[in-house]
Amino acid sequence: MSEVRNVVLVHGGFVDGSGWEGVYHLLKHEGFNISVVQNPTLSLEGDVAATRQILDAQDGPTILVGHSYGGVVITEAGLHSNVAGLVYIAAFAPDEDESVGTLIADPPPGAPAPPILPPVDGFLFLERDKFAASFAADLDATQAEFMADAQAPWGLDALNGSVTEPAWRTKPSWYLIATEDRMIPPPAQRAMSERAGSIVAEAAGSHAIYVSQPAAVASLISRAAQSALPTTVGASA
Repeated sequence: MSEVRNVVLVHGGFVDGSGWEGVYHLLKHEGFNISVVQNPTLSLEGDVAATRQILDAQDGPTILVGHSYGGVVITEAGLHSNVAGLVYIAAFAPDEDESVGTLIADPPPGAPAPPILPPVDGFLFLERDKFAASFAADLDATQAEFMADAQAPWGLDALNGSVTEPAWRTKPSWYLIATEDRMIPPPAQRAMSERAGSIVAEAAGSHAIYVSQPAAVASLISRAAQSALPTTVGASA
């Protein structure tokens, strides 16, 4: 069988891996073997280590998927020898020496400003009352409220962790642009996906598109698995 059958899902900042549940069930139904990374989100180095631990456990070629800050993680961890392809879901796709911090440093005029509160003891949170509008505008109010109250602290060392060697330079990549995203502006998503040479899909959804539109996300991952043949694997871990 030429299709890649393993998928590793990597979440972003302020959330945990449970948001992948809808995507997980759809891909499981298609017969994929799914693993969900639980990033500590203390530092990029720590999150890359957590991702590599899961990649080490895969029994063959794997599609590595990242949402939001998870895109930074997969860009750094994606050189692992088991990774056959990368899928970015409304995600940062940094180049060498770039971090989330550098990518958001100069927002274009008129771009929505993510409601990130000032750091406390080295950690960041989103302003609770603005979470739904910025992160999860297409989820029902109850679910968005829960996500706001269940935020995971995001470390400044994760925000400012820079990529050393971007995996998208040597691995094929796909990118799902969330056209209603108010955390990472869609024009920025288009620019990063174009720079990475990604195969691009678009869907109307918020930054939480991996929660609100699991079918669109699972569809792109499935397409990547069909196209990223195991013969593409071979870069160093």
